[in-house]
Amino acid sequence: MTLIKSISGIRGTIGGNPGENLTPIDAVKFASAYGTFIKKQRNKDEYRVVVGRDARISGEMLQQLVMQTLVGMGIDVVDLDLSTTPTVELAVQLEHADGGIILTASHNPKQWNALKLLDKNGEFLNAEAGAEILKIAEASDFAYAEIDNLGDIHKNDAYIDIHIDEILELELVDEDVIRAAKFKIVVDGVNSTGGIAIPMLLERLGVQVEKLYCNPNGDFPHNPEPLKEHLGDICKLVPEERADLGIVVDPDVDRLAFIDETGEMFGEEYTLVACADYVLSENPGNTVSNLSSSRALRDVTQKHGGIYYAAAVGEVNVVTKMKEVDAIIGGEGNGGIIYPKSHYGRDALVGVALFLTHLAKKQMKVSELRASYPAYFMSKKKIELTPTLDVDAILKTIATRYIKEDVNTIDGVKIDFEKHWVHLRKSNTEPIIRIYTEACSQVEADKTADDMISEIKEIAGI
Repeated sequence: MTLIKSISGIRGTIGGNPGENLTPIDAVKFASAYGTFIKKQRNKDEYRVVVGRDARISGEMLQQLVMQTLVGMGIDVVDLDLSTTPTVELAVQLEHADGGIILTASHNPKQWNALKLLDKNGEFLNAEAGAEILKIAEASDFAYAEIDNLGDIHKNDAYIDIHIDEILELELVDEDVIRAAKFKIVVDGVNSTGGIAIPMLLERLGVQVEKLYCNPNGDFPHNPEPLKEHLGDICKLVPEERADLGIVVDPDVDRLAFIDETGEMFGEEYTLVACADYVLSENPGNTVSNLSSSRALRDVTQKHGGIYYAAAVGEVNVVTKMKEVDAIIGGEGNGGIIYPKSHYGRDALVGVALFLTHLAKKQMKVSELRASYPAYFMSKKKIELTPTLDVDAILKTIATRYIKEDVNTIDGVKIDFEKHWVHLRKSNTEPIIRIYTEACSQVEADKTADDMISEIKEIAGI
């Protein structure tokens, strides 16, 4: 059982002892710290925070704890109930709220949940704000409202519809060309809120939808991280149904993966590549992704005359860099699309609409579209951490060993070789070291990762 306190919020497993797991006491404590932080930002008579959740079994319990805590602090709550992370982000903007909280552990298994915290712009908090909330929580430096100053809860279950309306109004989303393509699409919603939102969007676009695991009961039928090894059912169903493609999202709908018409993965890394290719073809400019993302985005950006920039892993870091370089589109290689014309947050719904417009205009099969992009292959592996493992010392040793190569240390250690790269970093959400590699073949990518794991074990003496 685990409780991880970080600048991006609090994430842990349900049950167990306070301070060691995500218990009701911990939820109240961190909601109180967040509410205190919100009230410190601006001196006003009324405060408002948007709260929504994915369909995890623990979600309703946590949402009630969080909302009632905010009420007790004199903060009004806009209750979105079952929602998606990008929907909550958009709602913060449209409600002119002071912040937002999403109850979701993203791709983690069902025993996990988290409080993901947003600022008044509907964006994830930066490191400074996150650190301040942790400090407030540890000191229990909060006070609650008196009886006449308690907040209220206002339920609004229309925001997924509103979110879809906003997407369909985007200039580069062509509803008519998608409708004319008469797509048939299988959707795997991993029994969370993607099973609500993605079919709703597709139906508005005139798509024939076949639902797989779209009952939002929180009983995940497979590991919810949208990776190939977890998606055997939809990969089998797409060709059986003679569908044009499959769509897979994670429980809170900020990661997006596609399955081609043959049942093969399009590749999470190429979700952003394809969407960027379309957007840049219509509106040339710069792009940003994190250090663990494919070189293919760089190639596509340069093809359209733009400049590609790399940021540290983490949505807030990518968003910061995007604003700095005025990027047209960006995101993360895990299938996260950030399109500023909509909002500065990873949004699978926006990604679906852009991808389908691109596919319909190209009049290609999904497999043909994938074949049109540079062929890179990625390996994503990890090493479990132990209490005695000095990760910082290991990474420093690796960086020193490869000092003659192109080494970047803004987020762990990334080593760029001529035809491949390797990125090592300590996870912010799990007790592991992630080892990401990319090369011109899967064999080479896997071998690079395995060689680096062996080298780390040799350095650590394990």
